[in-house]
Amino acid sequence: MLPLALGLKAAWQSWKDRCNSDEGEDEPQAEGDGPRPLEVAAVTFANGGDNIGVYVPVFATAGVGGMSGYAAVFLVLVAVWCLAGRYFATRPVIAKALARWCHILLPLVLIAVGLLILIEAAPPA
Repeated sequence: MLPLALGLKAAWQSWKDRCNSDEGEDEPQAEGDGPRPLEVAAVTFANGGDNIGVYVPVFATAGVGGMSGYAAVFLVLVAVWCLAGRYFATRPVIAKALARWCHILLPLVLIAVGLLILIEAAPPA
């Protein structure tokens, strides 16, 4: 539900900013204007709620060796995600597309994720 709400908020903010810029207000956009830390924390918290129920029993029974393995795999895969993100963000074609369309893509992705969660969580009719 939270990704849907954040997607709708981002869409509203984008629309509001576009309407304000159409009225002749040439307000320069702040450099590094992006999601606020509390928004990132809210999405992270919302996405991690279901993981608590899954991983607490796994970690409780894993032991030291299992926990070390989980930590190593986690760190390696985070590094892979970071490298992949940097690789794609430094490609001129992808960077231009993201710069041009991210204000539309981000709300759409968050709304789609929120709707998918709501649809999958709904009990069968």
